[in-house]
Amino acid sequence: MDITRLTPDEQGMVEWPTLSEDRKAVVSVGVFDGFHLGHRAVISRVVELARQNDAFAVVVMFDPRPGLVHRYAKTHNGEDPAADVPDTEALTDADERLRFMEELGVDHVMVVRYTLAFAAKSYRFFLGQMVGKLGMRALVLGSDAAMGNNREGDVRAIANLAAATGVFELEVVDDRGPGETRVPPNAQPIAPEGWGEPADPFESMSKAERRAWSKKHQAKAVRVWSSTNVRYLLSQGRVKDANAILGHAHAIEGTVVHGEERGRSIGFPTANLGDDVTGYLPVDGVYAGWLADGDRRWPAAISIGTKPTFSEKTGLQERVVEAYALADEWLDLYGHHVRVEFVGFLRPQVKFDGPDELAAELKRNVEETKRLTA
Repeated sequence: MDITRLTPDEQGMVEWPTLSEDRKAVVSVGVFDGFHLGHRAVISRVVELARQNDAFAVVVMFDPRPGLVHRYAKTHNGEDPAADVPDTEALTDADERLRFMEELGVDHVMVVRYTLAFAAKSYRFFLGQMVGKLGMRALVLGSDAAMGNNREGDVRAIANLAAATGVFELEVVDDRGPGETRVPPNAQPIAPEGWGEPADPFESMSKAERRAWSKKHQAKAVRVWSSTNVRYLLSQGRVKDANAILGHAHAIEGTVVHGEERGRSIGFPTANLGDDVTGYLPVDGVYAGWLADGDRRWPAAISIGTKPTFSEKTGLQERVVEAYALADEWLDLYGHHVRVEFVGFLRPQVKFDGPDELAAELKRNVEETKRLTA
């Protein structure tokens, strides 16, 4: 798979490459954050149509997320974020999304740095560039896709443009999954209070109770298969529900650094991730999952939080990620770039009376991790 990284100029113009003088392209456009089942359906159709028509399968992917760029601009005098501004709301980084696209057989990915000047271009201008530069003859989008200045290029507008010009065809993929759900805007992470994977609270509610809950939280309708919903589920500790939408285990990546080594002192040495974590951090708690170092993988009990059992003594309150690998011997992974995958929620972060009580609970967490990763 060929990857081309493109940065618009100050006027928002992109110097698109010419892929071929005579071979056409089937194209999709978007962010594809998390690369959930809806994204997979769209990209799979791109590849399928490209193979049927001896065309290139092309994806134009925006990075950083438009949400980050526009939110940053509102609080920074209309400026674009610098390249090193972290996106703590992104489910996956660009490299993770590229890996999924390569697995599906995409030929070319154009990673476009999303800027305010680029966003100001009309969807008509943008699609004209796709036709003229990339040779686009078919555009594949999800059912509620929108692009261009003020997102004016929705599916209906693009369909009208395709019919009027006759230079490309639009195919809309049903990427909605099982329909819609409701998510509070700007929802804050809330850790489950009980042990074990939290249930969907809507399952036990009547229609009237659901309406009351939605009104109270000003919840908005979103697709079940959406990055917004996945992000919300992870912020509530509902890992299994999030993974069901993703079609894969949600993961973060980072470099292993030296910690306080308290885990080693009670028989549970952990791999501590540094501050360079990529991927969305679920709400504080203890999880079952996997720790991967290249091709090596181990079941792992994963902790996200502030170490409440020791925080009063140490005075340290920073949020940390630790993974205890269920390996036969201690793993020296310092300096290694590792991947942490989440399979299920085990329990909230709680303060124990001391190291012995904590160690006893960790033993139970290990047994549950073995069960969930078997």
